[in-house]
Amino acid sequence: MSDQPLNNSNFIKQAESILLENISNEQFGVSELANAMHMSRSNLLRKIKKQTQLSASQYIRQIRLKESIALLNENSLTISEISHQVGFGSTSYFIKCFREHYGHPPGEIGKVAKINTEKVEAKSINNYKWPLLILVSVGILIGLFLHFGKNETKEQVTIEKSIAVLPFKNESNDSTNIYFVNGLMESALNNLQKIEDLRVISRTSVEKYRASYKGVPEIASELNVNYIVEGSGQRIDNQVLLTVQLIEAATDTPIWAEQYNQEVVNIFTLQNDIAKKIAAAIKAVVTPAELEQIEKKPTNNLLAYDLYLQALEPYNSRSKEGLEKAIELLKKAVELDSQFAHAYAKLAISYYFLDEFQKQKHYTEIINNYADKALLYDTKSDVSLIAKALYYMHTEEYRLALPHLEKALEYNPNSNAVVQVLSSLYSNFIPNTAKYLKYALMGVKLDIAANDSISKSYIYLNLSNALAQSGFTEEAMTYINQSLDYDPNNYYAPYAKAYIQYAKDGNLEQTKKSLIRELYKDSTRLDIMQEIGKLNYFQEDYKSAYKYYDKFSKTKEKLNLNIYPHENLKIGYVYERMGFKDKSATFYNAYAAYCKNDKSIYKSASTAMLYAHEGKIDEAIEQLNIFATQDHYQYWVLLFIEKDPLISPLKSHPNYNKTIQKIKDRFWENQAKLKSSLEKNDLL
Repeated sequence: MSDQPLNNSNFIKQAESILLENISNEQFGVSELANAMHMSRSNLLRKIKKQTQLSASQYIRQIRLKESIALLNENSLTISEISHQVGFGSTSYFIKCFREHYGHPPGEIGKVAKINTEKVEAKSINNYKWPLLILVSVGILIGLFLHFGKNETKEQVTIEKSIAVLPFKNESNDSTNIYFVNGLMESALNNLQKIEDLRVISRTSVEKYRASYKGVPEIASELNVNYIVEGSGQRIDNQVLLTVQLIEAATDTPIWAEQYNQEVVNIFTLQNDIAKKIAAAIKAVVTPAELEQIEKKPTNNLLAYDLYLQALEPYNSRSKEGLEKAIELLKKAVELDSQFAHAYAKLAISYYFLDEFQKQKHYTEIINNYADKALLYDTKSDVSLIAKALYYMHTEEYRLALPHLEKALEYNPNSNAVVQVLSSLYSNFIPNTAKYLKYALMGVKLDIAANDSISKSYIYLNLSNALAQSGFTEEAMTYINQSLDYDPNNYYAPYAKAYIQYAKDGNLEQTKKSLIRELYKDSTRLDIMQEIGKLNYFQEDYKSAYKYYDKFSKTKEKLNLNIYPHENLKIGYVYERMGFKDKSATFYNAYAAYCKNDKSIYKSASTAMLYAHEGKIDEAIEQLNIFATQDHYQYWVLLFIEKDPLISPLKSHPNYNKTIQKIKDRFWENQAKLKSSLEKNDLL
């Protein structure tokens, strides 16, 4: 994506000049720019929006990214150096913003992404246990909350009680009241999301239609829903005027509409009434527990609630500046109501995102304290539970996050945020292919309107990865091709496709050639480098394997990275075969330590390989038998375990074939059950 043309008015020229003078100052944001231009913050925001069609923070970020292009073309600085020179405190965040804006990583410009790019790209693959595809993730993690576009190759399945709440229109003469109208829309959306009998499209999907002139049938088609909620409102002093209508998409006809003229003091009654009447109009079943959730008041203090509504827009921006503004408003809200659970929860989440891209964590205890307060005052709030789960993710206690997320999904079955985090956890940190695929597919149903082709491409890549891990290779190939259709320059999709193709045809040599082509495009990619080394290892071409493994290992050591610890046994074996016994011993010891500390379902399989190397044949077979009792391991285990040269000593054991067959049978039994379950729930 190219830069949007910036208006050449004197105002914009002056703003750009000041920004360039302060380009390396990470703290130079909207407030600092307003002060430098001797104008109020609100006036600056309006003028930038009017002349560039961008928010002030978007405009500042665009100037920083534009300046980075010039530095990249000089071909003399590393990515890390450039990111800090243009005011990004985090290299990984700079790469994320650059990729989102231009559609490719900064390393593709002039091939200046040397070692620093490796460090960033290596993080996303830190926890894979076998020859895996790439985890897109995270939001990623918490940030990609996106979904299918409309160019499906399969016919879409329309769900009867599917609904999208479009952004409400602000009809107030005072534009500063827009936060209040936006808050009404988000509250209506949140109440509807608590009804399990509905499928409610996420806020991120509908946001793109805020200024759209598309008709209801077209929007409904893009979102794959049967019903659209439209609203408009205004606030005059303490009076709220609101018009809401529910439109049946097929006929473009309102089937329910109501005008509200109430005092602000009755705002919660108004919000609850909207949700209940919409549910009734489309005959959705609302359980007593769901009704209790809908009717629950977040606070009795209207001033605190007003501050909370003001905080939503900067909070949803996820930018550093936006989060800091949200924190300021939310702190004022809890000063007015010390039991305001939603405000405490969003404070915890705001601090979590501020810390997300930091090497040194600053807010761990703050996140925990606010999350605990949120749960203290509302144990049945999905937002409170999310806040506590994010604290556990922040401290890398991923298993402790799970029950909070699963309980949050009970209280808000349409929460795409929860679904995407669960998908990420089960893919990367607590490997379980069935749950990974389940939540990846659920996320697709909840958040289907990615705003651009690049986002769509990564959505299809993630789904393809989940399908491939569970052995659905045909479906995985369908979606990886769609990923490449949306973005032929997708950084990871060709890598994923190479392995999916191998799952179909078993051609190891062709897989290796495909990966070598990808490494040629970017010779700094540690993920592909070690995969090519491993494929040569499987072919017992140890000289070629050493070539790639040695470069990979030296770079990893130079950067002090602890990535691919499960590959150390293979690397050590290659070093030993090449005559470097002292070096190989280092890798063997590292692998033994990895097996001892591994808490995943792959521990017994990894330990079996260690015993096989050490000549403990009976113990190795015993460990493989233990592994054969595990559930939902990745398909790659079946495809590669017998190709590993280290397993050769086990093949003479009388129980070897029986044990390997048990591993295979267990996988396919689990896959059959998974397929049946997904089809039953209309997820596959």
